[in-house]
Amino acid sequence: MKKLLGIILIVLAVSLLFSTEVVILHTSDLHGNILPINYATNSPSDVGLAKIATLIKQFRNEYQNVILVDTGDLIQGTPLEYYHARIDNKPVDPMILVMNKLGYSAWIIGNHEFNYGLDVLEKAVSEAQFPALSANIIDVKENSSLFKPYHIVNVGDIKIGILGLTTKYIPNWEDPKNIEGLDFLDPVEVAKKYVDILKNKENVDIVIVAYHGGLERDPQTGEPTEELTGENQAYQLLQEVDGIDVLLLGHQHRTIATKINNVPVSMPSYWGKSLGKIVLKLEKKDNKWQVIDSSVEQVSVKGVTADEEITSLIKPYDEKVQAWLDQPVGYADGDFWVENPLFARLQDNPLIEFVNKVQMYYSKAKISSTALFNNSIKGWKSGPITLRDINAVYIYPNTLKVIKVTGKDIKDALEKSADYFVMENYTVSVNKSWVEPKPRHYNYDMWEGISYKIVLNNPSGNRIIDLMFEGKPIEMDKEYEIVLNNYRAGGGGGYTMFKGKPVVREVMMEVSELMADYILEHKNIKATTDNNWQTVVKFEYVINPGETLWSISKRLGVSLNDLTRWNNIKNPSLIKPGTKLVYYKNYIDTIPPIKELINF
Repeated sequence: MKKLLGIILIVLAVSLLFSTEVVILHTSDLHGNILPINYATNSPSDVGLAKIATLIKQFRNEYQNVILVDTGDLIQGTPLEYYHARIDNKPVDPMILVMNKLGYSAWIIGNHEFNYGLDVLEKAVSEAQFPALSANIIDVKENSSLFKPYHIVNVGDIKIGILGLTTKYIPNWEDPKNIEGLDFLDPVEVAKKYVDILKNKENVDIVIVAYHGGLERDPQTGEPTEELTGENQAYQLLQEVDGIDVLLLGHQHRTIATKINNVPVSMPSYWGKSLGKIVLKLEKKDNKWQVIDSSVEQVSVKGVTADEEITSLIKPYDEKVQAWLDQPVGYADGDFWVENPLFARLQDNPLIEFVNKVQMYYSKAKISSTALFNNSIKGWKSGPITLRDINAVYIYPNTLKVIKVTGKDIKDALEKSADYFVMENYTVSVNKSWVEPKPRHYNYDMWEGISYKIVLNNPSGNRIIDLMFEGKPIEMDKEYEIVLNNYRAGGGGGYTMFKGKPVVREVMMEVSELMADYILEHKNIKATTDNNWQTVVKFEYVINPGETLWSISKRLGVSLNDLTRWNNIKNPSLIKPGTKLVYYKNYIDTIPPIKELINF
């Protein structure tokens, strides 16, 4: 019996010697979130590195071989990071400070890393006790990678290579001055080169490709889930690059834990809502560790207690930011408030009109557009307006550009925005393609300085009518100056009609700062809407014997001029019974559209 037990122990010891586990913990798109709070309201929120830290410590106690990787969009997104970048950039970047404490192995450069300029980014990189990676961002002058392409981590005798890649689509969004002298190569082609180096020259046991980019296809079927612009190329990476053992993703703000070609793929939501956890089971064969099995999951921070060591570490930063945010800058006469985000996109709203007015005021352009960036933005009600209120509304560090476009470009842009809606049984909802696989509410624009109607029950691409500027129809071939944020002006969000258009002038202050300056200058701002745009429903009316166009317009509650224009009637006196007329009603006024449905 003792002999048998001894044999079992020997076998077990040999087995342990030739098999082990490696755990990869993965964060992405943290966007400056450390504390579990919503800065707009100061209310608790299930986000942030402080909660993630609790999970990290838990897994490090549970497993022996653990590494920690972030896939980008780190140093932009909250007032905490805005204050650090713009107001007091002397201390260590707060995100870097916490990540140093948590012992990250690598950080992949994301597109939002460039928002505050290269000086701020380079300072953050220099403060990190872990490498910032990106193999495909090239310094053109030096003809070399601006950042370290890859990093090798040794866990015991296991050699792990981490290759960093960044979406090549950054020039479509970023202010050119923030990426001057840089080139963004195709990550798939770059990966082919460096995975081969890691495998055959560095002789690593495990290759982790960490890419600030997302999945462009369904992981099961391979069918495209978005327009294949090159913004997201994760599926392509796994199809064309041999030797990838783990793929860590970001950028899309999705929650993904799947396998493609038996490779574990992770994307841990955003803002620190989840922590990616990949467990690799390894066996040693021919003196080299090989992956024999793997699992991948996303661990939510919901209900997790924030780590006190991290909250204490960041407290001095937070105290300064909180005091700064609570400074009143002016007074609101009336509510600049979004009660329902869908309704705010269906009719003119004082908050959106205000942002557009600010953009027009500082740019001197007569036409402007902006967006309600997400469904959490509320604005402010009548009374004092603080910097907290303003930063909660305009959450991106965008600047403004005035570009010269044609009337057709404006019409095309409006048609793209109008695709946001779908209508079934006279009820409007958001087009699924705008919220899956990632919500993109920020790409639905609302305009000021022009007037237009969106016909909700017309086919997408043919929804804009009554497009006017200064009381006259916009001419398709005529040029107009419009003001947009730098993201949209560069064609961001699929607005390719704006890409490469002549830049007339720029306003290099961020829109949130312009909003604050405007309120400081005017002191009191009045909530107004000029209802320059509407979402409408198209109906038909059949002319009865003895009716006149005037009596019909009165019956339908539309103006005689509108009815004449909508139906291209040359002589209002000559209308025939049985003729179908089209007319339009404001969608909000037709909820529920009982009169029209019963053929009133």
